[in-house]
Amino acid sequence: MWESYQIIYSIYMNKDNLNIEVRKFLKKVGISSQRIIETSLTSKFENGEIKVDDEIELEMNLSIKNFQEEHLVKEKIKIK
Repeated sequence: MWESYQIIYSIYMNKDNLNIEVRKFLKKVGISSQRIIETSLTSKFENGEIKVDDEIELEMNLSIKNFQEEHLVKEKIKIK
């Protein structure tokens, strides 16, 4: 009986683990993306390439390579 329980249990995905893994990935994406954006915009502002009230267009492309899926997020931010 224990063996059949193990077989049934292994069929289902551990959703708690999935949630943790996705959150770890998103944390890494968020931190590294924020650093890149802030560094780039600060440099461009200091060089005079952008100024207060400019709108900056950002895009983030999420690819799930195993499934050939992509999701594009677009947003504009305003320099103040």
